[in-house]
Amino acid sequence: MFREFKDFVNQGNALDLAVGVMIGAAFGKIVNSIVADLIMPVLSIPLGAVNFANKYIPLAGQAYDLAPADRKGPVLAYGAFIQNVIEFLVVAFTIFLVVRQINKWRGTPKKA
Repeated sequence: MFREFKDFVNQGNALDLAVGVMIGAAFGKIVNSIVADLIMPVLSIPLGAVNFANKYIPLAGQAYDLAPADRKGPVLAYGAFIQNVIEFLVVAFTIFLVVRQINKWRGTPKKA
């Protein structure tokens, strides 16, 4: 079993997957920073300098700062949800551009 595992790990597919996961994790951190530090502040300007990270609806009736350490009750954190949706859209658009470019490099398949 150990030999089979060693053969599996040494295959190109497993190594490619490992590299892809590592690059994906690093890319995720970059996208989080782009959204949190660049896009969200710009989007908040027309809305009156709103910090989306602190936008929520308290379910227990009290209002407080939404920093994770300060949560004193259940909340619907719609601001964090909006930020995560924007992060997803940035990642999805980037992947779309990469796949589109790869398809151009490969060329269109010839029809029989």
